[in-house]
Amino acid sequence: MVGQGSVNHNSRKFNAKNTDPERSHLNITYCQENIKAVFHEMFDEALKRYNDKQTRADRRIENYYEKIRSSKQEKPFHEIILQVGNKDDMSAGSEDGQLAAAVLDEYMRGFQERNPQLRVFSAHLHMDEATPHLHIDFVPFTTGSKRGLDTRVSLKQALAAQGFKGGTRGDTEWSQWVRSEKEQLAAVMERHGIEWEDKGTHDQHLSVLDYKKEQRAKEIAQLDKFKAKKQKEVAGQEQRLKELAPAVKNMERLAAEFSADPEEVLPEPGPLESAKSYREKKAKPLWAKIVKVLRSVYRAYLDLKSKFERLQADYGREVSKNSSLSERIYEVCAERDSLKGKVRDYERVRRAIGLEQADRILEAAYQQEQAEKERKRAARQKTRVGAR
Repeated sequence: MVGQGSVNHNSRKFNAKNTDPERSHLNITYCQENIKAVFHEMFDEALKRYNDKQTRADRRIENYYEKIRSSKQEKPFHEIILQVGNKDDMSAGSEDGQLAAAVLDEYMRGFQERNPQLRVFSAHLHMDEATPHLHIDFVPFTTGSKRGLDTRVSLKQALAAQGFKGGTRGDTEWSQWVRSEKEQLAAVMERHGIEWEDKGTHDQHLSVLDYKKEQRAKEIAQLDKFKAKKQKEVAGQEQRLKELAPAVKNMERLAAEFSADPEEVLPEPGPLESAKSYREKKAKPLWAKIVKVLRSVYRAYLDLKSKFERLQADYGREVSKNSSLSERIYEVCAERDSLKGKVRDYERVRRAIGLEQADRILEAAYQQEQAEKERKRAARQKTRVGAR
């Protein structure tokens, strides 16, 4: 998994609800450096070379870390989280959990050499949660750049320098690198006698707001797809109505013209034949046959008319559903836009008060919420016991 990273959480400067402090001494810290100090070490010389070339004061960069932290293109650092198995088959307190920890440890010890363009500054193996897992935080960088600092932060260029050339939107430098690292982990697992079952689960670890945004986007896509399907069905029904309409009109005309009693519409006999002979021997038998056919046609018409009316009703319902879908899509889009605004506000607050301070505030709020939930749960349980 990949996430924004919380160095304070990884180093256990504060403990979340899902940790067991009694097992925290089993955790392994591979490195734990201050991110700002790492930036000075990596980029100060390049920053000086860049600023010395500038003739305008407004183009100079005073603090490279702050510039990247507020950038929309890059992040100061990235974090990946690796885990072998789950709490059911590799729980931290079991022998298999120890095996998983050994796999992650071996993987970690080859990570930096394998990824020279990803400067690792914080890495921790956690054994105090349900399943052993590894956090690796790194700064991706490129050298020899013709744009900006000659040594600068760039995830895309860092991975490209390691041989990962993105081709398409679904096959980026990042996705290629992730597959490669999974293969490296699988190779370590195999050396320890563990077979990798590839489930293809590599979605990013999203914040709550990001998750809601993603879910709303998925819902909009599903609604759009469903709406398009319904529009297609409505269009098909409209076409069928157009095709049926002339036939219905013709049937109504024929029914009106030929459903009368033959006694009323037969012509009088001609001069060469008696009326009785004409009517009894020719006209009435022929007309009777015609009326029989027309009545049969009329019955078919009534059946067709019934189907036509049902089709009109179905069409009306589909139009109504389509209208409701349009309203729902509008509501979801509005909610998505609102969430985007909240995310932007949230990021502004984080930048304003500092990432570490924001993490502390969030963790304190989380702990307070959990305590309040526990208090209410205990109160409900006490009420149930008293009622008995």
